[in-house]
Amino acid sequence: MANAKLIHSMIRVMDLDKSRRFYRDAFGFTESHQLDFPDFTLSYLRNPENDVEIELTLNKGRTEPYTHGTGYGHVAFVVADLDAEHARFEKLGLAPAPVKEFKDGDKLLARFFFVQDPDGYKIEVLARHGHYV
Repeated sequence: MANAKLIHSMIRVMDLDKSRRFYRDAFGFTESHQLDFPDFTLSYLRNPENDVEIELTLNKGRTEPYTHGTGYGHVAFVVADLDAEHARFEKLGLAPAPVKEFKDGDKLLARFFFVQDPDGYKIEVLARHGHYV
């Protein structure tokens, strides 16, 4: 089998404009492509750091928020300066959780915080370090 390339991860949203603003302001993702159909709209977002996209799916006419069940985990982004990004998120009013450290004994494995997008999807923001570069 040939190597497969990850191209996007899809999430369902209630307010396409609000979600696009969140991903633009938080992570610099802007729309690269949009497909509009009678019953739904697909908006593909990316930034210059990535060739992987986030696909926002808006099902037109839906009024009930989506549930995340017990299967959804999170999407993760890596940044050069975690503390500066955390402060920027706070300034933007995005309500990031406190920065945490993940260690194996005294060895730092990761520094990170979580934030939620407008639809409640959890997003992990990690410092570039070790495995996460």
